[in-house]
Amino acid sequence: MTDPRSRRKLAAILSADVVGYSRLMAADEAATVATLKSYRDIIARLVVRHGGRVINAPGDALLAEFPSAVEAVQAAVEVQKSLEGHNIDLEPERRMRFRIGVNLGDVIEEADGTIYGDGVNIAARMEALAEAGGVCISSTIYDAVEGKLSFGFDFLGEQQVKNISKPVRVYRVRGEPRPAPLRSKRRVRWQITIPASALIVALGAVGAWRYRDLWTPAPPTADVGAALKLPQEPSIAILPLQNMSCNPQDDWFSDGMTETLITDLSRLKNLFVIARNSSFSYKGKSMDVRQVGRELGVRYVLEGSVQRTSEWLRVNAQLVEAQTGRHLWAERYDRKLDDVLEIQDDIAQNIVTELQVTLLAGEQARAWRKTSRNRQAYELYLKGREHHERFTREDMLSAQALHEQALQLDPKFTMAMVGLGMAHYQQGDAGWSSNPRDSYLKAVALGQKAAAIDPSLGDAYVMFGSVLLTLERHSEGMAATDRALALSPNQADVLAVGGWNLAGNGRAQEAIPLVHRALRLNPIPPDWYYGALGDSLLFSNQPDEAIPVHRRCVERIPDFIWCQLGLTVAYVESGKLEQATIQAREAMRINPKMTASDNTYVRTMGIPEDRARVVKALRQAGLPG
Repeated sequence: MTDPRSRRKLAAILSADVVGYSRLMAADEAATVATLKSYRDIIARLVVRHGGRVINAPGDALLAEFPSAVEAVQAAVEVQKSLEGHNIDLEPERRMRFRIGVNLGDVIEEADGTIYGDGVNIAARMEALAEAGGVCISSTIYDAVEGKLSFGFDFLGEQQVKNISKPVRVYRVRGEPRPAPLRSKRRVRWQITIPASALIVALGAVGAWRYRDLWTPAPPTADVGAALKLPQEPSIAILPLQNMSCNPQDDWFSDGMTETLITDLSRLKNLFVIARNSSFSYKGKSMDVRQVGRELGVRYVLEGSVQRTSEWLRVNAQLVEAQTGRHLWAERYDRKLDDVLEIQDDIAQNIVTELQVTLLAGEQARAWRKTSRNRQAYELYLKGREHHERFTREDMLSAQALHEQALQLDPKFTMAMVGLGMAHYQQGDAGWSSNPRDSYLKAVALGQKAAAIDPSLGDAYVMFGSVLLTLERHSEGMAATDRALALSPNQADVLAVGGWNLAGNGRAQEAIPLVHRALRLNPIPPDWYYGALGDSLLFSNQPDEAIPVHRRCVERIPDFIWCQLGLTVAYVESGKLEQATIQAREAMRINPKMTASDNTYVRTMGIPEDRARVVKALRQAGLPG
């Protein structure tokens, strides 16, 4: 007779167990038990985060249920990524990996919460079919989540599994997301990546750069490493630190720590550091560091994780030789949250030591401690930058407010000054300011104040230098640009923006190698880089070569007026007047009030001959005035 206290229900069941548990126990029983307890806590926390509950955890196994198939699969993928991050702390032979299976089916739930039935059994069979570190799901789960998740799935066919009469259709979950569709957003002329020492507006990974094949996109996982010659100096990619905190919204914190490391190390002239946009193209993906090294053309890779509570912080970091996968250095930091900046400095200095980087006079002082020592101010700044990256009118106002709050707590926080200046500048350029000139002047004042406090801050110089060009203060703008390039020869965005400034001010031949250098430091760049290269080619009297480069920028950022106008001029000067006319109409769609002689593109040009040349071409293409 059926127990009246039991009931039937439909549930998504997650079944997990350890691969090679007996071997691990035989090698070191105490260490294995300790690791298992720790990993169970991680799994349980992620299960609860996704609305599930752990039912049982006998031996090395764990069983959980969820009311949602989508949440069950998301939890399974996050568990594997989280455990993979924790495994980097262990010697290879001590790493603990789980298989996970997920099934949606009918189960019987007892009064004590225990569940039984084929729904549970099939989940266990899915788990047995999974690879170490992998997730397999049944067709019932696949049917429920298809089109609702960004993950990919591989159909493994129909499988005959133990104690289940009919074959079961099985799918393997691919942890990496499907490529996201491109979104069209209005952008200003440029957005600097100044990670955790300034702002970034990352416009998306668009493919590995190769000059001879510039306009053919390649995905971030394409095997293009052979095209990237290793630099002579030590070279490194800092992969995004994984957010292992209970709150998935804490990505702003782990991302901010990553960006701080990238920027601090980029300040060293004898170290080659891959820029933020390229490193972050690997975020959320399970990648072999050897593949990362090939694709980005570096000798070393840093990877790790961040776990944050209200008061405590755990950071794991390890430095790996990309060619061999050999670990050079690893450290785990368990500190109070207030120590976050000291942890970042320690990691950076350990990298410098391990790679035997020669520091030039004064570089140590310039490289470290560019952020505030006030943790609250630092966190407000990181949150502000996260809003800035979204680049909407509302988010830009939020970024402005957060940077202002950071400066109230630390009035000498230079990077918050640069961030606030960028917010004012971009609101002016995007048409979101009621008084653009006033916004530009505020940006200049903030940048100049930051540079006065820290004269080594190339990020500040390139920001206010570009604003000065927009204000037609060309000699001042170019002096600031030159200062930025001298201070930041390894910061990709500074090089790209600086090159762009040079291109429109009579120094296009100098600009081309600078933008090439930026593209090598950032081989999976934001799209606006192609505007910088396009103008460098255009003003070097190579309009035919500029066309496909500007076209790539326009195709990726349709409302980016700079590339629209650059492409229009290149078409005219290549004798393609029909295409130029079409392009001019598109530019007028973006800004109907614009004229050939009065637009932000023309105003930044300090050479009368270049300005006259551009105005003439725009008029030929059909722009009024």
